[in-house]
Amino acid sequence: MKKVIVTGGLGFIGSNLIKILNQKKFFIINIDKVSYASNKKNIPTNIQNYKFYKENINNKNFIIRILQKYKPSLIFNLAAETHVDKSIDGPKSFINSNILGVFNLLEAIRIYKKKIKLINVSTDEVYGDINKLSSKENDAYNPSSPYSASKASGDLLIKSYIRTYNLPAVITNCCNNYGPNQYPEKLIPTIIYKITRNETIPIYGNGKNVREWIHVNDHCEALIKIAINGKIGESYNIGSGVKIQNIELMNKIISIFKKINTNQKNKINFHFVKDRPGHDFRYSLNSSKLKTELKWKCKINFNEGLKDTINWYIDKFNKNFFENKDFKNRIGLNI
Repeated sequence: MKKVIVTGGLGFIGSNLIKILNQKKFFIINIDKVSYASNKKNIPTNIQNYKFYKENINNKNFIIRILQKYKPSLIFNLAAETHVDKSIDGPKSFINSNILGVFNLLEAIRIYKKKIKLINVSTDEVYGDINKLSSKENDAYNPSSPYSASKASGDLLIKSYIRTYNLPAVITNCCNNYGPNQYPEKLIPTIIYKITRNETIPIYGNGKNVREWIHVNDHCEALIKIAINGKIGESYNIGSGVKIQNIELMNKIISIFKKINTNQKNKINFHFVKDRPGHDFRYSLNSSKLKTELKWKCKINFNEGLKDTINWYIDKFNKNFFENKDFKNRIGLNI
């Protein structure tokens, strides 16, 4: 049974990745510092071949001990601060997690010396606001926010360790994810939450910012494909090709919600809010490298995935799945 480490495994993407890895019969070591967006309910209580450690990846000595104890063949690094607005309010935690955390993880792997493949999960935001068709892996980084700059810095650190120390790592840059387990400060769960509470939906600027969306399970399957077959030292974009304006996405969610919940009688309202500083207008990834070289493709239809996601959140909001209510003070602004 292959042993893998997932950092940030109580978060959105990490917890979904753990579920799929578990189905594929991996032994999983989950390392998570348990931040505000972590949720232990994201992991099934009856999960087998699984070990959880509450720890920060900045604890280099702890990571070394875990590597020596379990001798894993893979590390998926999903430990990160991800909320753009929060990075604007206070960048320090993003520097600590997304740069220093990556540094200490790299140092632990380097000191461990035995071969272990690192899959670093990054973002399309490192490429910045683009006017051309889509970003390719060899395009220059041009981050606009402290969040995207911290992720870009982590990527560049990894590239330097690959070249200098021959460290076996791969970088992945993915578009916006949606699906179950996402903390309700992000756009899609925000819209659903506001609708279920008969509250006004806030949308940045004029709502015409364009984002590319992928279901989290398609992203996780891509990560596993890259972990097994991806070339060390390479970067891979992970995108779906589904690009939509935020205002159009909101209208799509409203339409699906009304079909699901025929008892919805109240008018669903939205309002535009002041745009955030440095807000990129458009992201789009060229994922042809992943599709051509590793024969990967999305399996989940966007409309069907969105419908399932809406149903999931309606159920979880009704059951108070998200016990931490901090998102209520920030909800709707991270898009």
